[in-house]
Amino acid sequence: MKSVLHYIFALSLILIFTHCQTEKTMTEAAVSAMYEKMDLKPPTPKKEAKELTIHNDTRIDDYYWMKLSDEQKLAETPDAQTQEVLDYLNGENDYREGMMSHLKGFQDELFEEIKARIKKDDASVPYKSNGYWYFTRYEKGKEYPFYCRKKGTLEAEEEVMMNVNEMAKGHDYYQLGGLSVSEDNKWLAFSVDTLSRRIYTIYFKNLETGEIIEDKIENTTGRAVWANDNKTLFFTTKDETLRAHKIWKHKLGGGSKDVEIFHEKDPTFGTFVYKTKSKKYLVIGSYQTVSSEYRILEANTPDGEFRVFQARERDHEYGIDHYDDKFYITTNMDAKNFRLMSTPESKTTKENWTELIPHREDVLLEGIEIFKDYLVVSERIEGIMNIRVRPWDGSKEHYIDFGEKAYVASPSINRDFDTEIMRVGYTSMTTPSSTFDYDMKKRELKLLKEQPVLGDFDKTNYKSERIYATARDGVKVPISLVYRKDLVKKDGTAPLLLYAYGSYGSSMDPYFSSVRLSLLDRGFVYAIAHIRGGQEMGRQWYDNGKLLNKKNTFTDFIDCGDFLIKEKYGAADNLFAMGGSAGGLLMGAVVNMRPELWKGVIAAVPFVDVVTTMLDESIPLTTGEFDEWGNPKDKAYYDYILSYSPYDQVEAKDYPAMLVTTGLHDSQVQYWEPAKWVAKLREKKTDKNPLLLFCNMETGHSGASGRFERYKETAMEYAFFLDLAGKADLETKN
Repeated sequence: MKSVLHYIFALSLILIFTHCQTEKTMTEAAVSAMYEKMDLKPPTPKKEAKELTIHNDTRIDDYYWMKLSDEQKLAETPDAQTQEVLDYLNGENDYREGMMSHLKGFQDELFEEIKARIKKDDASVPYKSNGYWYFTRYEKGKEYPFYCRKKGTLEAEEEVMMNVNEMAKGHDYYQLGGLSVSEDNKWLAFSVDTLSRRIYTIYFKNLETGEIIEDKIENTTGRAVWANDNKTLFFTTKDETLRAHKIWKHKLGGGSKDVEIFHEKDPTFGTFVYKTKSKKYLVIGSYQTVSSEYRILEANTPDGEFRVFQARERDHEYGIDHYDDKFYITTNMDAKNFRLMSTPESKTTKENWTELIPHREDVLLEGIEIFKDYLVVSERIEGIMNIRVRPWDGSKEHYIDFGEKAYVASPSINRDFDTEIMRVGYTSMTTPSSTFDYDMKKRELKLLKEQPVLGDFDKTNYKSERIYATARDGVKVPISLVYRKDLVKKDGTAPLLLYAYGSYGSSMDPYFSSVRLSLLDRGFVYAIAHIRGGQEMGRQWYDNGKLLNKKNTFTDFIDCGDFLIKEKYGAADNLFAMGGSAGGLLMGAVVNMRPELWKGVIAAVPFVDVVTTMLDESIPLTTGEFDEWGNPKDKAYYDYILSYSPYDQVEAKDYPAMLVTTGLHDSQVQYWEPAKWVAKLREKKTDKNPLLLFCNMETGHSGASGRFERYKETAMEYAFFLDLAGKADLETKN
């Protein structure tokens, strides 16, 4: 057999010759012909039948053997099974590189183009906390940030608390998180993950001497919360399934053994700990999909006993904030879209709660921010976040007017109570991320910073729209989209990328992306489908897209695609789709249901082996998600999940061109799900369209660390789409 290099060289000659005679970009026919000429062979993993039986139903999984434990993956000397899996994943990576070798130069160009828009020596807008101004800055030529502060005034000398560039040396992956400063401003707690499984080790730095002391706490979620004595900390650890399950107390530098404070024994719940904005209370939270519970303790008495705020109840979700002598509660008790209540500090159970803002059928209450003279409420109205300012004295309330119809806005970091100035974050699909100070008394917005986009970017060249598709059951589904006005004529000829998530009640807001400009400036339309399963249109939007209503998520996305083509926002033969994680499940479902609709699909870290994963309670996230997907040990849920599970529903038919991505150390969607899915798709599918798998062998769910490194994967994904759309500049390949 001829070598891969032989074919790459031969293909390069063909392409050079072709482009000497034809236009710069490739037509669809040329792209198809090119892939057919590639005689590269994908790896052929072995098939080893595994019978999986429940409810008198047996499924055969030929690729179950690809599942490795963490111990196997991390062993210095791999066993036979581990080596076979690694060989397969590396083989898929080699195959993808060979199949995309004609795009190497273009991919590099996209990466440099994306980087070139980003200001290299940038800094965040400083915020004030406890006498210091805190900010993050970057320097040219460096991948990681500097975390800094200045005492009292912005003219003071800069203190570099953390130079992550130095810390990350020698690591393939390095993620710093959980920065938390003690109340006396002396100690910094911070956490580090070097494996990308979101398992952090907490360290402590003396900010006066610069010393990192010997105290070290492993296997945590990454966040340490200081009591008011400046020596006691509370932190959260994970169990073998990576569920946050215990809260501990640590005495700084004392050498004493950490004390277990709380154990969340219900495997469907996770736990966390934080301190209220008032700094008066430490709070332990327990949460699951449909229920929550809190425990409180005064932060001045860290050795005291936490008391239950309001005991957990099925289908009761609530959150708490504190100010002065009251707690403020957002609750869905008798209020699907939540309402706001208050209660005295000493009487926290629900019979003592008094209503401040009632439930509304058409408004989702998402959160609050409390100031001395104002209550600020974040409300989602017709899918858009609105900020409502309500004076405590009963004078006229108002909403902040941002001057756009579709945008994302929310209170930012606001540590002080006694102020009339609120820090606000803002963006839209045409406006870069912006930081404002808003004078709540004068009703004036002051722009502090709009994230710079270097190059020839002019936001007036782009247009954003908010439109509605009619789903097959008559429901109106919002779509946010953006395109370049001089390149898109809405005549049914533009390539269009449709993106969505659609799970966990997570709303996909219409945000700006400088990275996305690499598509828009080449004539793409970019659209976000706000499908059911998110929470854009209220809590019922979420409820109608989960459990036994989950298929609404998939059909909404398909119906949005059909609508956009019908309304000539995009070309019928150039419609693309993308989603990640639970959005990758969406991709898997829609390519099974309507494969002919899509020209190309990217499924990033996709959750596609739904039945098997939800039956395995040893896998991270499984037990906490029964209320999202259903527990397949119940036959009704088993049958329903099986009917859409992408891995189980792969059939012998034509599929679109597909690029699937994963990370070997992914803690949320284990690598073997996309790996098995690709193997089964390649075995079954009847088309000649490219099917490619990218497995990052060093990272997990969030991809590469570093400021710019992550965009190499983005450049690969964009090159894949642009090539299929006939818009890849292949003259850059050398």
